[in-house]
Amino acid sequence: MKLFKFAGALAISVIAFSAAADAATVGISMPTKSSSRWISDGNSMVEQFGAAGYETDLQYAEDDIPNQLAQIENMITKGVDVLVIAAIDGTTLSNALGNAAASGIKVIAYDRLIRDSGDVDYYATFDNFKVGVQQATSVVDGLKERFGDGPYNVELFGGSPDDNNAYFFYNGAMSVLQPLIDAGTVVVQSGQMGMDKVGTLRWDGAVAQARMDNILSANYTDKEVHGVLSPYDGLSIGILSSLKGVGYGSGDLKMPIVSGQDAEIPSVKSILAGEQYSTVFKDTRTLAGVTVKMVDAMLQGNEPEINDTSTYDNGVKVVPSYLLEPVPVDVSNWEEILIGSGYYTADQIK
Repeated sequence: MKLFKFAGALAISVIAFSAAADAATVGISMPTKSSSRWISDGNSMVEQFGAAGYETDLQYAEDDIPNQLAQIENMITKGVDVLVIAAIDGTTLSNALGNAAASGIKVIAYDRLIRDSGDVDYYATFDNFKVGVQQATSVVDGLKERFGDGPYNVELFGGSPDDNNAYFFYNGAMSVLQPLIDAGTVVVQSGQMGMDKVGTLRWDGAVAQARMDNILSANYTDKEVHGVLSPYDGLSIGILSSLKGVGYGSGDLKMPIVSGQDAEIPSVKSILAGEQYSTVFKDTRTLAGVTVKMVDAMLQGNEPEINDTSTYDNGVKVVPSYLLEPVPVDVSNWEEILIGSGYYTADQIK
């Protein structure tokens, strides 16, 4: 639990930041409220920036790219001191960030890398390749536990192709799964592999459900699917709905092993119900704390703490980054990780 003690200490430490932060305003651009994860991110940043003496302007774009661009331009016009941006589409912000740079406004990419711009100063995120490794490792462990020695029929889902993180999740997962596919231990009956085939635009659970329906009807009328790599809980719920719709999880049809990410409450409940197998927890409080420290350092004329200077090339520059550790969660540790850390209360999961 050392990770969570650090998270708490980080949240408390922002209170001690320099009074010079007074009167500075941070513009926070979040992609959508359709995922509880982004609501938590926004709330954590407003709380922690406030404790550090900053004003905040928090805006949600509801997955509408022109809306996010307009909101960012409005923040620039109003004269915010720093922009913290979780981009809907990380390739669409170059002009807006050029305007920010011309106004002397620093930019932090938050959790999603902003591409094709030299005006991104820093990047705060989790180790996204490791997220994929953890998801695939969990799927493999679950397959062995539920279905014995294999071979296993597994289908692959990716995140939104306009989100740079989706490629890191997929590549991390395939670093685990590809050797098993090459050995014949894992079989992708649909043949659908690669982000160009498995990506799910806007992380839309309904799109994932429809694709799973099609995969099942085309490839599994006389075969059983054993596992599904899902990179996000919202997709996992859609995939599970498709699987349950044709009888998985009832009678003799065991529920396939389905991964996830973000530890959203519906998925935690699904894990406890024996449906979704696992998720990956990314503590938004800790990410917010790192972001606050970055902003404070920049506005005091100091260099923010970073721990990665090589991974995140946005097409114009390698963006200095701080990577946090993701935590895999399943039925064996959910209470310790999610309740014990104070992220959720027991009543929220009941």
